[in-house]
Amino acid sequence: LQLPADLTKMHLTDNPHPQVTHVPSSQSGCSIASDSGSSSLSDIYQATESEMGDVDLTGLPEAPVDSEDEEEEEDEDIDRTSDPLLGRDVVRECLEKEPADKTDDDIEQLLEFMHQLPAFANMTMSVRRELCSVMIFEVVEQAGAIILEDGQELDSWYVILNGTVEISYPDGKSESLCMGNSFGITPSLDKQYMNGVVRTKVDDCQFVCIAQQDYWRILNHVEKNTHKVEEEGEIVMVKEHRELDRSGTRKGHIVIKATPERLIMHLIEEHSIVDPTYIEDFLLTYRTFLTSPLEVGNKLLEWFKVDSLRDKVTRVVLLWVNNHFNDFEGDPAMTRFLEEFEKNLENTKMKGHLRLLNIACAAKAKWRQITLQKPSRDSPLFFSLLGGSDKGFGIFVETVEAGSKAAEAGLKRGDQV
Repeated sequence: LQLPADLTKMHLTDNPHPQVTHVPSSQSGCSIASDSGSSSLSDIYQATESEMGDVDLTGLPEAPVDSEDEEEEEDEDIDRTSDPLLGRDVVRECLEKEPADKTDDDIEQLLEFMHQLPAFANMTMSVRRELCSVMIFEVVEQAGAIILEDGQELDSWYVILNGTVEISYPDGKSESLCMGNSFGITPSLDKQYMNGVVRTKVDDCQFVCIAQQDYWRILNHVEKNTHKVEEEGEIVMVKEHRELDRSGTRKGHIVIKATPERLIMHLIEEHSIVDPTYIEDFLLTYRTFLTSPLEVGNKLLEWFKVDSLRDKVTRVVLLWVNNHFNDFEGDPAMTRFLEEFEKNLENTKMKGHLRLLNIACAAKAKWRQITLQKPSRDSPLFFSLLGGSDKGFGIFVETVEAGSKAAEAGLKRGDQV
């Protein structure tokens, strides 16, 4: 097991995992996703403390846990939730209501369905919600029916929910649109005319339509729900106002867009009540917009020097280690970052946080096998050990000489033998 320093406080036995057997590296795997979606410091402590030792369950009698009735009920629940037709029926009921008759629950049902469609992909949550509140449902039963004539004045924006339509342009070209695609007006109050003929290709084509006035109003008045952060004349972050309940007590701004540098900086800023898992979300997704995790690590080391930011920085690192330990275990540069951060905790006497870091590293580390060849029995090992039964804890690697054969083989400070 790979462990950080300050091992004397761990009180591990010589053989803390008697039931664990070695797994060849070819059979082991590592998941990018976190072990726990959202963790607080107390969650980390409780989760990792329970993983410190394995429980021997051999010899205990086996007994059924769930009754057959419960299993049948669970199967029925799974069938209900996995039936797409049932879900579509609920959505259709909501769609067939007049806009004035739609309840909050109806709009939430529509919102959950519509956000999966490409036509709504680049819209903010508040814009989607308002569009769902004014959309009207239309059905064209027959294939080949003309929906819009060439040159016809447009008055609505259409999104296809079922079926396929074809647009035949005057130059002879044609285009097929299917579920989730849109056609019709752009968000403007100017008069607009159809270029081409739109006709259905199959029976039972279903659409939602949004009137031009509503479409323009909603898409052009979203500024009131967004807050833009500017630096040196450029927009570096956009936040959207959200309300999580109708009482108005849980409302605030949530980050929806930002530059990579600004997203990193937001790790140590105050997070809104409607965005409590920003750190966990960032740690799960930063690989999609950063080339190296050290971009985050170096900033955290820099911010740790500021007294008022230490607790926030430490929380980020603890969540990172607990949820994505593979980011450190498989990267020598990130391992060095973790060792440097650990020294900073020691120097600033943050013993409670240091203990949490030790526990998290110990619980998340994986077994591995290292082969180190020596030319002769008297050749140096290039590493030193610490611990043993006389010390009251296991045997660990205390130091590894940089650039040595031991370091090249993958031996690391904190490994438990």
